[in-house]
Amino acid sequence: MATVVVPAARETPTKNPWPAVVALSFAASIAALQNTAVVPLLPVLQRELHVSLSAVSWTLTLSLLVGAVATPLLSRFGDMYGRRPMILGALTLLVVGSVMAALATSLTWLIVARVLQGSVAALVPLSIGVARDVLPREQLATGIGVISATMGFGSGGGMILAGLASGDFHLVFWITGGISLVAAVIVAFLVRDGAPAGKGRPDLAGAALLTAWLVALLLAISEGGSWGWTSPGVLGLFAAAVALAAVWVLVERRVAEPLVEMAMLAQRGTIGATVASMLLGFSFFTLMTGISNFAQIPEKTGYGFGASTLEVGFFLLPSTLFMLVISLFAGRFMRRFQASSMVAAGSAVTALAAIWLVVEHSSPAHLYVATSLMGIGLGVGYAALGTMAVEHVDPAKTALAAGVNALVRIVGGSTAGAAIAAILAAQPGVGGYQRVFGAAALAGVVAAIFAAVYGRLNRRMVTAPSTR
Repeated sequence: MATVVVPAARETPTKNPWPAVVALSFAASIAALQNTAVVPLLPVLQRELHVSLSAVSWTLTLSLLVGAVATPLLSRFGDMYGRRPMILGALTLLVVGSVMAALATSLTWLIVARVLQGSVAALVPLSIGVARDVLPREQLATGIGVISATMGFGSGGGMILAGLASGDFHLVFWITGGISLVAAVIVAFLVRDGAPAGKGRPDLAGAALLTAWLVALLLAISEGGSWGWTSPGVLGLFAAAVALAAVWVLVERRVAEPLVEMAMLAQRGTIGATVASMLLGFSFFTLMTGISNFAQIPEKTGYGFGASTLEVGFFLLPSTLFMLVISLFAGRFMRRFQASSMVAAGSAVTALAAIWLVVEHSSPAHLYVATSLMGIGLGVGYAALGTMAVEHVDPAKTALAAGVNALVRIVGGSTAGAAIAAILAAQPGVGGYQRVFGAAALAGVVAAIFAAVYGRLNRRMVTAPSTR
C-alpha cells in the first residue's frame, strides 16, 4: 500500500507547547489585521492625502506585494538562522512601520511605512514551522488549524478596528503598533524553536525578479482602464511582466536553493492547495474591498449607503464573529473532516456570499447576509488551508510548502485591488460593482473545484495499491 507522508513533529515535544502556539496565533492574527484595517480607510486616505483612489490603493497593494516576497525569503532565513529571530524581526518591522504610518502626512511616507509592515506576512509559514517543531505528531494538524483560523479572525478584526477608530488612520496605526509590540514581547517570552540548519544562502536574485514582474503586472492591471488596455504603456508593462516572470522561472530552476521551488507549485500533493489558496485570497480581498467601497458610496448616487468607517465595521462584524467562533473549534473540525473538504466547502460558501451581492445589494440587510456567509466560508477555508498545503509533502519540506502556500495566497490578494480598479474604470456604477462581486464568486467556485478534485485524487493516491 502507498502511504501518505505526514509532516514531522518532534517525538519528544516541549512539556506544554500550547502557550507558544497561542502566542504565534496571536501574532499571525495581527499580520492579517494590519492589512485589512487599511481597506475601509482607503476613501478616508484619498480625501485627507488629496490623491486619487487608484493611487491610495497602492498602500494596500504594495504591502501585500512585499508580503509575497518576504514570505519565502524570511522562511529561508528562518531555516538558516532560526524561525524565532525572524518572527521577532518581522514584528519589529511591523511596530516601526506602524509608528511611521501613524505619523505620516503624505502618500509617499505612508507607502514607505506600509512596505515595512508588509514583511509581517511571513509570520504564518514561520509560525507553522515552529508548531511542527514543538507539537507532538497527533496535535500538529490541530495546531496548524488554529494558527490558520486566527489569521482569518484577524482579517475581520482589522475592519472592526478601523470602524471603532472612526476613520482616524493615525489612531488605527498607533493601535496596530501597540498590539504588535505586545505580541513581540509575548513571543519573546513563550516561543522557542529548534536549532537552525545554519547553512545555505538566500535567493536574492529570485526575490528581486519576483518583485519586478509582480509590480509590472499589478501596475498594468490597475491602470489598464485609465490608460487604455491597448495603450503602449499597458502593453509594455504586460510584456515586461511576462519576460521577467520567464527569467524568474529560469533562475529558480537553476539555483541550488531557490526562493520558490517550482516543482512545489505543480506537485500533485500541493497543487490543489496552491490554486485554492491563491483564488480564495483573491476572492476574500475582492469581496472585502468591494463591500467597504460600495457601502461608503454616497446615497445620492442611488446605489450606495453613505456609510462611515464605523458603519462599515458593523457591516463586517458578522464576518469577524463567525471567524472567531470557527477558530475556537478549528481543532475539532480538523480532527473530524479532511482538510481538502473543508477548503472546498469554505470556498463554495465564500462564492455564495459574492453571488448574493451580485443579485441582492439594495439594502444594508443584504450586506449583513453576505458578510455572514463570507465569515463562515473564510473561517472554514482558512482553518484548513495550512494543513492541506503540507499534509502530502516530504517532512523536510513542510515549512517550504507552507511558505509557497502563503505566497500564492498573498499574490491572489494583491491582485484584488488592481482588478477592482480595472473593473470600475471600465464600468463605473452599480454594474461595475456587480462585476467585482461576480469576479469574487468565480474565484471562489474555481477554488472549491480545485480543492475538491485534488483532495479526492490525493486520497486515492494514498489508498491505491502499490504497483511494485
